[in-house]
Amino acid sequence: METVSQTAYNWTEIAADLQDLLRLKATPVGMKKYASTEEMEAVPKIRRPNKRYLFDQIVAQSVRLGFTMGVTAEDLAMKQCGAILGLMPQDEDFYSGEAMDGVWFGTREDSAKHQASLDVIPYGTYKALAISPLASGRIQNPDICLIYGTPGQMILLINGLQWVGFKKFEWSVSGESSCADSWGRALATGEPSLSIPCYAERRFGGVLDEEMLMAIAPADLVKGIEGMKKLSRNGLRYPIPPVGIQADATESLAPIYPKWVQPNS
Repeated sequence: METVSQTAYNWTEIAADLQDLLRLKATPVGMKKYASTEEMEAVPKIRRPNKRYLFDQIVAQSVRLGFTMGVTAEDLAMKQCGAILGLMPQDEDFYSGEAMDGVWFGTREDSAKHQASLDVIPYGTYKALAISPLASGRIQNPDICLIYGTPGQMILLINGLQWVGFKKFEWSVSGESSCADSWGRALATGEPSLSIPCYAERRFGGVLDEEMLMAIAPADLVKGIEGMKKLSRNGLRYPIPPVGIQADATESLAPIYPKWVQPNS
């Protein structure tokens, strides 16, 4: 059975806040690792694949269709997904670069460098993984949450994270296999991780052309939501209304930066 988190989250409220603050089109989901298949299969209304999928497709079935999905290594169609997730070994074959040589990279050396750059979860630390819409509450204590949105939505979520305890975020772009930049990095480090979804995520995972992906721990998501609420009270909210590229900006800026705006003569 799933263990009880020390922090009790109201996922219905969190999902509603995200919708109110960002007007997301894609369903926010939570992802959790399990030590055994039996623990994963104890999640309410869990679905198991009846064919082999890329993990991008598993995520998409939760994000786009609202399913609660559970997977093990045997359910995945390709080693790249499984190794990034830590469900399959990061062995010599994974790091050799052979699979992507001449496909995504011009030399075996560059392909191997790409593989070595990826953020991965150590192999053997868990056996199964589940993903489910946050609002369903079926996974009470996910390891990370996945938020798909436009650049405009993402920058406001980042601004919310920076409201208290500012830090400059620096993220990586691996190119293909950019799931390593999002859920791979977030699961491995616990840090908020923003990515530009790659070709495979868009072709197989249904990620829209304008979408980015934030993988984020529950505590940081709550922190970001609280920050966005503060920003909203200052009039800094989504959708961001354009002033116009030839409009006088002083009228809009004066209430926000009264000491910085130059008065009209």
